[in-house]
Amino acid sequence: MSVKKYIPNFITLLNLFCGSIAVVFAVHNNFIATAIFVFLGIFFDFFDGLLARKFNVQGPLGVQLDSLADMVTSGLVPGIVMYKLIAMSMNIPEMATETEWSSNLTLDLSSISMIPLIGLCVTLASAYRLAKFNIDEDQQSYFKGLPTPANTLLIISLPLIIEFQNSGIFNALISNQWFLIAVTVACCYLLNSNIKLFALKFKNFSFRDNTFRYALIVISILLLMLFHFVAIPLIIVLYIILSVIKNLTTN
Repeated sequence: MSVKKYIPNFITLLNLFCGSIAVVFAVHNNFIATAIFVFLGIFFDFFDGLLARKFNVQGPLGVQLDSLADMVTSGLVPGIVMYKLIAMSMNIPEMATETEWSSNLTLDLSSISMIPLIGLCVTLASAYRLAKFNIDEDQQSYFKGLPTPANTLLIISLPLIIEFQNSGIFNALISNQWFLIAVTVACCYLLNSNIKLFALKFKNFSFRDNTFRYALIVISILLLMLFHFVAIPLIIVLYIILSVIKNLTTN
């Protein structure tokens, strides 16, 4: 039995492993380490499908495993990050945790604020989006709604902007609970919207067939050079705008 058959699934498991580590760091407010492992997870997520096609070992197991891995890296992690950001914006203290193992089961619901839990709606919307994707046979050359990795990059960029760009305007905006709640609602909508977004896979390198892909790549590079982490949300918005223009000009 060929070893090649197992390589794509192993890469997918590396995505899941990185996502699981990112969860641990996100829970402990270490957003830089969270971002590093999310980036690694998305990197592996890109290559597992590529290798499966190259080795011609695509199958239903790989499809399901890929979605389960994405659910952690690009579903659970951004939900936790958004929960944490909203809690921080409201100056809500961390939930009390026992320092030693206790056999007594205690649950103090009064210590849990409900508003930051809105951030976990990102996780719910991601799960719904992934489930729909698994049963939708039309999304071969395009995405219907924002892909979960793109949504994750958008959310994970918010604490990085605060950490590295140190701009009073951006810090104030990202530290505003209503802005964060609005971003949460927008992300949940975009994940499950019917907006057709072009896939980034190149079937050939013809400029005519890939005009919008090349435009996205070039403008994204320029935005990253100029705005650094602030460029990530801008690139996601650009991706949506270019997709809408493509839909209008090709239909």
